Amino acid sequence: MQKPYEPYYNDPVYDMRDLNDDGSLDNPGNILYTVPTRTGQKDNYNLSVGVSATWSIPQDKKLQDQCKEAAATQIELQKQLTANKRLDFEIARLKNCGELKKQGIYFHPKSPYYKVCADVVVTNPGGVIPPHRHSIPSVSVPNAMPELSDSSPSAPLGAPLQIRTPLPSP
Repeated sequence: MQKPYEPYYNDPVYDMRDLNDDGSLDNPGNILYTVPTRTGQKDNYNLSVGVSATWSIPQDKKLQDQCKEAAATQIELQKQLTANKRLDFEIARLKNCGELKKQGIYFHPKSPYYKVCADVVVTNPGGVIPPHRHSIPSVSVPNAMPELSDSSPSAPLGAPLQIRTPLPSP
């Protein structure tokens, strides 16, 4: 149904007269009268009620099972790829943080980026970090016999050590 309903409307008829024959309208825009014009509108009432139902039975259960298996395999593959990428990321982080810590480079503890490498531990950074030197003072005591803990008979006598190489056997 169309609202507002109008069975007709008034169509104006304008004054188109030229009384003095000069080629222009004498009273342009003046409405002489109106003509009632029918609109053609009708009242329409429509009421529809519908119900739809579908019942589907797969004809081949084997294809349905294969589809489910393929979907599960694809999900597991995506999970594994994600785990591999995470492992690659963590190993790269471990390597870079470890290299920087060995060089003595790290973020300040109050930096928001400090926690990026906070869990990386370097336990033996290649032994001694160069340059690393110790000075050993020498003490000389005149006519003093050094105390040796070795119990071999040649040690207190000051005899030089001899290293014998075994003869090759025939």
